[in-house]
Amino acid sequence: MDFSTRTAAADAVKTDCVAVGVFAGGELATQARAVDTASKGALRAAVKSGDVTGKRGATVMLRCLPGVAASRVLLVGLGGRKEFSDKAFIEAVRTAVKGAGPGVKELAIAAADWLPAGRDSRWQARQLVLAAREAVYRVDELKSKKEDGNGGPERVVLVLSSRDAAAEHGLAQGTAIANGVELTKRLGNLPANICTPAFLADEAKKLGRSHKLAVEILDRKRIEALKMGSFLSVAKGSTEPPRLIVIKHEGAGSKGKAAAPIVLVGKGITFDSGGISIKPSNAMDEMKFDMCGAASVFGALRAAAELKLKLNVIGVVPACENLPSGTANKPGDIVTSMSGQTIEVLNTDAEGRLILCDALTYAERFKPAVVLDVATLTGACVVALGEVNSGLFSADDALADELLAAAKAAVDPAWRLPVQDEYQELLKSNFADMANLGTTGKAGAVIGACFLARFARAYPWAHLDIAGTAYKGGPAKGATGRPVPLLTEFLMQRAG
Repeated sequence: MDFSTRTAAADAVKTDCVAVGVFAGGELATQARAVDTASKGALRAAVKSGDVTGKRGATVMLRCLPGVAASRVLLVGLGGRKEFSDKAFIEAVRTAVKGAGPGVKELAIAAADWLPAGRDSRWQARQLVLAAREAVYRVDELKSKKEDGNGGPERVVLVLSSRDAAAEHGLAQGTAIANGVELTKRLGNLPANICTPAFLADEAKKLGRSHKLAVEILDRKRIEALKMGSFLSVAKGSTEPPRLIVIKHEGAGSKGKAAAPIVLVGKGITFDSGGISIKPSNAMDEMKFDMCGAASVFGALRAAAELKLKLNVIGVVPACENLPSGTANKPGDIVTSMSGQTIEVLNTDAEGRLILCDALTYAERFKPAVVLDVATLTGACVVALGEVNSGLFSADDALADELLAAAKAAVDPAWRLPVQDEYQELLKSNFADMANLGTTGKAGAVIGACFLARFARAYPWAHLDIAGTAYKGGPAKGATGRPVPLLTEFLMQRAG
């Protein structure tokens, strides 16, 4: 799907279909009024007849209107003007793309006043691309017969009243972010018998070749040499060998303030059975999604490369499987992390923190400006926040505020939860420096973040728990691509 802008009045756009908006109560949006005037009241007649109400998500297609250059006019319900929000705009674009029909090769969207309060044309164009790509996204890579139905228009044109460089830039940003989102979805949706640690490593190499990223893959021997005993303890239950994947976007060179990299650490458990502390069988198939943190790091690096951000960004992905076997971690085992701190493994299903802690220690070598780790870490975060907000943890108020602002701009919401020293007492172990689980069973998402905080004291750090937002279960099962929009927005703001 290609995207572009075109400067014209909505009635003068020569295209297969032009989409214009109608607010609740039948109020025509600005460009819809231009089409109505040109067609001598055809749109108002549709409103008067009751065919068009402006109800959010509703569409009506009109064909061959006199005085209108487009073959079709799609009326899109926008809902109440005063209530028109970010999500209302995104829904309107998805509705337009899905409603265009299989005969529409080019869809022009005339959305001059489909603009939520506080947003600009750059934001609008970026979100238009993301919404349109989401509307036609399919998961049929491994199906012997591809899905039938409307794959969407080949081209989407944003109709402007005058040339707008910011909108054109927004389309480019949206395309890069959408590409990152779709890479993240693809990796997340692949089954664990295909998407193994070695497969992820190969995908990193492909990404490096296609986007000029430096990639380094560390095998078991090199991981052992680094003394990553915590990471390796999780990997030893599986016959699939672990990998530590390092991907570098070197957009700012090696000198100056911008040289200090932003390090993104992604949890790469390619399948999580829970280990000896095995999970219930119901919905265990969804545990292929436990590497969505890693996948989001891949997606953010791809977006950064396509945007040519003048910023150094490093992705660090510890990848392995968590399976039960005769060599797997056992409850009560004590392992030694790369930092030298010892950990009592009370529950082998709290494995994400065991691989991330060594990756966070490894990140110190890059002298980072900031480190963000991204992980489907805890079911407790899903209980707390559901599928709407990712959990954000940081003791650094300025960094937390920066990430929350990026989340709001990207329409990829996050909610800050505490990571306070008062919770650290709950990680106390009689036999090791700490346990990998809280002693009370309470505040599980907070305890997970507090565990990681012990390994992230050498740099500004934040943790995103995406257990509720990285994928959906049930009939809508699939990876969402979050939080690639949030991460990319954060990187764009840092790059200026």
